[in-house]
Amino acid sequence: MIIPEATTNHDHHGFSSIDKAKLTDLVKSKDLELLRDFNGVQGLAEALQTNLEDGISSQDTERRIMVFGSNTSLSRPKAFSSFLVEAFKDTSKLLQLVFTAISLGFMIKQKRSKQVWNDGGSIFVDVLIIALSALAKFIQARQFHQLSKKINKIIRIDVLRDRGRRQKISIFDVVVGDVVVLNIGDRIPADGLFIDGHDHSLLVDESSMMSTGKSGRFIEIDAVTNPFLISGSKVIHGNYARMLVISVMTTTSHDSDDQQTTLQSLLNKLTCSISKVACLDSFIDLLGILIRYFSGNTKDFDQNGIDIIPFVISNMMAIAEGLSLAFTVGLMYSTKGMMDDQAIVKKSSACEAMGTATFICTHKTGTLTMNQMEVTKFRLGLDHEFEDDSTTVVACEQVLHLFHQGVGLNTTGSVYKSGNTFDYSGSPTEKAIMSWGIMNLGMEMEKLKNDYTILHAEAFSSEKLRSGVLIRKKDDNTIHVHWKGAAETVLAMSSNYYQNNGHRMSLNHDERTHLEKVIEEMAASGLRCIAFAHKQIPAEELKHNKDGKALDQEGLTLLGIVGIKDPCRPGVKEVIDTCRAAGVHVMIITGANLSTTKAIATECGILEVGSDVSNNGVVIEGKEFRNYTEEERMDVCDKILVMARSTPSDKLLMVQCLQKKGHVVAVTGHRANDEQALREADIGLSMGIEGTEVAKESSDIVIVDDDFGSIGKGLSWGRRVFHNIQKFIQFQLPPNLAALAVNFISDASGKGSPLITSVHMLWVNLIMLALCALALATDQKPTKELIKKPPVIGAHALRVTSVVWRNLLAQSLYQIIVILLIIFFNVNERVRNTMFFNTFVFCQLFNLFNSRKVEKMNVFEGVHKNKTFLGIVGVVIVLQVVMVEFLNIFVADMEKLNMKQWGICIAFAALSWPIGWFVKMIPGALSYLRWRVVDLPQSKEIHLEVDKLKMCNDAREVEQERKRREKGKGVVRYDDVKRIDETIIMV
Repeated sequence: MIIPEATTNHDHHGFSSIDKAKLTDLVKSKDLELLRDFNGVQGLAEALQTNLEDGISSQDTERRIMVFGSNTSLSRPKAFSSFLVEAFKDTSKLLQLVFTAISLGFMIKQKRSKQVWNDGGSIFVDVLIIALSALAKFIQARQFHQLSKKINKIIRIDVLRDRGRRQKISIFDVVVGDVVVLNIGDRIPADGLFIDGHDHSLLVDESSMMSTGKSGRFIEIDAVTNPFLISGSKVIHGNYARMLVISVMTTTSHDSDDQQTTLQSLLNKLTCSISKVACLDSFIDLLGILIRYFSGNTKDFDQNGIDIIPFVISNMMAIAEGLSLAFTVGLMYSTKGMMDDQAIVKKSSACEAMGTATFICTHKTGTLTMNQMEVTKFRLGLDHEFEDDSTTVVACEQVLHLFHQGVGLNTTGSVYKSGNTFDYSGSPTEKAIMSWGIMNLGMEMEKLKNDYTILHAEAFSSEKLRSGVLIRKKDDNTIHVHWKGAAETVLAMSSNYYQNNGHRMSLNHDERTHLEKVIEEMAASGLRCIAFAHKQIPAEELKHNKDGKALDQEGLTLLGIVGIKDPCRPGVKEVIDTCRAAGVHVMIITGANLSTTKAIATECGILEVGSDVSNNGVVIEGKEFRNYTEEERMDVCDKILVMARSTPSDKLLMVQCLQKKGHVVAVTGHRANDEQALREADIGLSMGIEGTEVAKESSDIVIVDDDFGSIGKGLSWGRRVFHNIQKFIQFQLPPNLAALAVNFISDASGKGSPLITSVHMLWVNLIMLALCALALATDQKPTKELIKKPPVIGAHALRVTSVVWRNLLAQSLYQIIVILLIIFFNVNERVRNTMFFNTFVFCQLFNLFNSRKVEKMNVFEGVHKNKTFLGIVGVVIVLQVVMVEFLNIFVADMEKLNMKQWGICIAFAALSWPIGWFVKMIPGALSYLRWRVVDLPQSKEIHLEVDKLKMCNDAREVEQERKRREKGKGVVRYDDVKRIDETIIMV
């Protein structure tokens, strides 16, 4: 063996003959000559002290990291300065600051020192408000950076270590010398060399490594002409391939989630519009002042006009930035809540989108079921059936040997024996079958590997629903083909069957019909039916087939059928009922047998027990759906509850049809071929346990525990984002509306200066932005009442509902009345101004409690459980006391208050509670909603006329109304239903 640049440095820890730089260049340059210098893959493995069959020892990883480095990825979020720069790029915000600075200049010229201190400080506070918004976005970016690290930790890959034991490790724990097992959907974790595989080759996609980023750069990998596997490439085809890791690296990247959510986009437009209004108002006011001054109409600047500029700007900026900050803080809290509920959000838009979802298309295995599979029934021949209480299968030796071959060699799983215990690896289906083969059939995996040679393997695919293997028996060189897959598929390929005594019988029509009925009965009981078939091939026939890759699919002999039980997850029925009450439809899209899927759907509550779904299009197969015309698909897509025997392309087609009808679609996926559907859907949900790396990369949210219940909780957190916006609007608008109204009345009455100054509003807005937004955002977890509301269409999130208008207008009116009443207090002006300010602030503090519950009477429910909320309330009280009692010397026209005056302020503010309670007793002006069905003779559609409007508190009413009309006359158009839903949301 030729070893390039051998050295004897002891620092190499036993790898003195290996040049690290040569290993790195080997894969990058794809240099076959250099590989030959190492005596091929086997020679390089020996130099790396790796046994290609058993892998390395887990105790040896530290030494390898010291010599060759670790396989790590260093990602960094954007710096705070970049968010700050982006915040100040807005021209309208800069103009607002300019106008405030001009106002400050006028005050300095007039030598109004205290007003200069007050309103001059407003520039600093305005900047601080913008900086707070940038800080919230920076914290959000760091949060998503941490979530990204969590996702990377759950991405695991199979390696052979500790005498050939197949085990899952993090991709960041892979070291040089590791033997990695690759399957479809895996991403190559490090640079390496192809060893072997069931197909003797791999098809990988190297497009992610190209600078253009275009997909479709497929490269065939084999052990002779091109064994080089590049880190980051994606396995497109080929199962149970093995690679030798020869180079690891540390990569650095910058996390970025610059994609704006729908609500963020709307908020940005609103912020821009409000800023423009503030600039226009300030410009007109400033222009009027200049015209009067330079025209000689006044010898001094208009003091009231100057005062109003920072006041208007502060109000407008607080509203605009406050909404943005409230959304960001609420989104951060909801994202953290989803993570605690086993759903890791990869993109900020996904959390918001979950609140708008109207359809969830989910697969069956592992999401609705527990993914704990066990063979409970076995059918051998026509009459011999073994239940789960049978410890052994009684069959002749010949049939048992064939089963050993079909179970132990036609698989991507593996078994590691330690003493009397067995450790299985592979998919849950493979593990269940191998466990059954070892425990019930007496199969010995090591003996099988020694007695047979795998010539070729065909991997399982969701399109063909089967997998096959071509093997040669070493002692007599006989060639055998074994197939395993969906029972009805394998049965259709079979012409014969084995009896219990080993006799092979021809499969006639009646016997085939009998077995089809057996499969149907097993599937109807919720079992997943897998069949095994075999055929011995003459050596001459194999020689005739030169490439050896076309496995014989005709004239097979059926070995038997197994039924695998996968129980439903506890509580999944309640979650689906909750989704239905929330106006979210749940559809199963799976490749499983139709009868099996119907049984599971009934057990989960998606289908009603005893319902006839044979002819109403609710339950179909993928083939039927794809063969529909475009018009037929659009007509039935949102009525389907179960689509069985479907392919990934069928799932993609369903998503596209639902989106065309205006639905917001969430789709689950765990295989590599789910990639397109996950990317196309509004929310892609990948599985953290069974999901491939490609699926996780293509998704928006990773469900860590694969449980459908976590998806249901995600809906609640998404709804909470929109509900939080309504709560913040109810809290923030009253002080701004009241302040504008009071100052308008003051100016119109000729009082001479604003009752509520810009400094007062800056203090209130600063408290709201920095503290109260956080208090409302972290106040409550999603409630049952919230999930029962219809999905919120994104554009409607910023539309203030009638309930919120009712609440905030009542509070605004009350605050206006209270502040104007204080004018008649028989106290000096400085005390009166202080009481204005103090009462105004405490009104907002008491209204903070009212804003906790938009519709409920009891605003104190659960408040004692939220220490953050109570802590923020306490901080606000302390700050207000400090402001009034100790910092009044820095604020114009303010004075300390005595205990009586403090009591009056708090008493007036506390009346916000009974007023809020009383207002919620007032019913909405729009109190009834009723639909009238108009039957048009020449149309099957139902046109809906809204006679009266009714507030619908439970989406179940809408669903019941839909069902009633569907049973009565024709089909309801989705556009009409959507319009009704939108009307309900607005009401």
